[in-house]
This record gives sequence, C-alpha cells and structure tokens, in this order.
Amino acid sequence: MWVDGIKGISQIFSVVFFVNQNKMLNFARMKQYVKMIGGVVLTVSMALALANCASQQEKAERRMKMRQTVEEAVAKRQLHIGIISMNTLRYGARTVTSDFFLELRGDTLRSYLPYLGQAHQAPFTSPSIGLNFEAPILHYIESQPKSNLYRLEMNVKTEEDTYYYMVELFDTGEAFINVRSQNRDPISFSGAME
Repeated sequence: MWVDGIKGISQIFSVVFFVNQNKMLNFARMKQYVKMIGGVVLTVSMALALANCASQQEKAERRMKMRQTVEEAVAKRQLHIGIISMNTLRYGARTVTSDFFLELRGDTLRSYLPYLGQAHQAPFTSPSIGLNFEAPILHYIESQPKSNLYRLEMNVKTEEDTYYYMVELFDTGEAFINVRSQNRDPISFSGAME
C-alpha cells in the first residue's frame, strides 16, 4: 500500500514535470512569437508615424497653396465662391444646393444666390426671387483685418434694388457673405472658394 502510494506520487510528479516541460516549450515558442509580433508592430507603427508626418507635410503644403490662391484671387479681383448654406433673418439656417455662387470679375459682381426673407417692396422689373444679377461695382473696399482674413465690401445697384455685399474670405478658402439691401431683409451665406 505504501508502495502504491509512492507510485501514485511519482506518477503525479511525472505528469506535473511533463506539463511544466510543455509550458516551458510553449513559453519559448511564445517568446519567439512575441519577438516576431513585436517586430511587426514596431514596423507598422513606424510606417504609420512616417505616413502621419507625410500627411501633415501635405496638409501644410495644401494650406500654403490655398493661401497663395486666395491672395492672388483677391489681388486680381477674380474669385468664385460656391455657396453651401444660407442664414436668414426670419427662417434660420438652410443648406442649399451646389448651384449657387458669388463671382467677382474685376469691377463686376455676378450674384446667383437664393433669397428667403421678406421684401419690403416687391420688385416690378424682375420676376426673379433670388439675388440673381450681374452688375458693375459702384464702391469697393478691400481690407485685411487679420493675417488670415480678407474683407471685401462692395456696393452694387440693379434696376430693382441697391445692395451692399461684405465678403469675409479666409486663407483656407472659406467665405462668409453678408448681403443687405434697401428693400429686403438682410441675409448671409457661407461657402468656399472654388
């Protein structure tokens, strides 16, 4: 009986030793896998870091290019702003289709903008509801209140009304346009230079 107990204990030790030996083998394999995976992770993380640096450099280059484009457009008075949304006095903000724009060509303002608001006097000469016209600029003021912002102020007169346009153009190409007239509620637009 005592001998049977020793045989049982020796069998238990041999099983434990075998399990421990396998664990050691597994641990050695795991160590190899960790080294291999660590190398892959390190390589991938370095590639991502380099890609991030490259994308930041590309972003900086795009910003500089856009800044130069905006400066040239303002200096030449040649710009085209695509409208994204409008903000009305009475009806709040609205998203608009991509058809609408404001264009400055030298001494001429071309406006194809939607209008939603109250007209104090109905236009008799034009069936158009929006701010749709091409007219010579009567008065033009250009200023740069901040290093990244140009402000263009223009007065135009059409057969139906007199308009004051204030365009704030950022060096990122973003634009905000405020329009006031004698016979309509004021309205503003946001867009981007195209």
